[in-house]
Amino acid sequence: MMSEQTATMQQTYAPPVTPGAPRRALTWLIRFVRAKPLGAAGGFLVLLMVLMALLAPVLATHTPDRNSADILVGPDGEHIFGTDRFGRDVFSRILYGARISLWVGIVSLTIGTVAGTFLALISGYFGGKTDFIIQRVMDSLLAFPALVLALAIVSTLGQSTTNVMAAIGVIFIPGTTRVVRSAVLVAREEAYIDAARILGCSNSRIMFRHILPNVTAPIIVLVTVGLGNAIIIEASLSFLGLGTPPPASSWGRDLSDWRAWWTTSPHLFWPPAVAISLAVFGFNLLGDALRDVLDPRLRNR
Repeated sequence: MMSEQTATMQQTYAPPVTPGAPRRALTWLIRFVRAKPLGAAGGFLVLLMVLMALLAPVLATHTPDRNSADILVGPDGEHIFGTDRFGRDVFSRILYGARISLWVGIVSLTIGTVAGTFLALISGYFGGKTDFIIQRVMDSLLAFPALVLALAIVSTLGQSTTNVMAAIGVIFIPGTTRVVRSAVLVAREEAYIDAARILGCSNSRIMFRHILPNVTAPIIVLVTVGLGNAIIIEASLSFLGLGTPPPASSWGRDLSDWRAWWTTSPHLFWPPAVAISLAVFGFNLLGDALRDVLDPRLRNR
């Protein structure tokens, strides 16, 4: 009798079922698409670029750096976007160029974000002379236009993909430092920071365990928007002949090759130009949407 009553009570007072992580993620994604349709469109463009980079060996119809006798052939059944002056398939080079752009953007943004965030934590938390020296160094870097500074660094170090990533990473350090520092200045005045000091936490623990997790929102936005800017800078350096060295596929270099053939082969212009535009447009839309979602001051607008 008691067992029957217990079974009845368990059925009556069964605990609520908590949705799993995939379901919560799907719910958040649906809400994000409804609230930020432009941001969702930007995310779709970013996802498309990632798929292009990952599936380049599968989708490419030809070897991207293989020369052939089909020089400056227009779009046809064999070459979807035609061929360049060396007989290389433009469509295959666009697919592999997405790999170069993403790789350069991710590595350079990692360099700039890690170094900039570290300097911002030190500058904002300690203040005083430390803050003054770091900010004056950042001001001196911000005095140079981004492309001019990148050209100077690559010209000094030499032309290579590694040097291009290092140059772009240096460019993003000052902006990241200034933005994250302002968030650190606000976070260090919170009550939980005073409580951590009273409990005897070290400065490094306070910075990396208490302040850093609370300033990740601007960092995420900086990385998302910065990827688009990194793609533009890499394409600009390649366009000027100081970016990724040939024969590697690069959207900027492919666009530069079009200058000598713009009257006879206009098909060389559109693929890299559209690829660069859509990639930067997608990252900017996604970054703006994430800023609105993660910034409490803009969340209710």
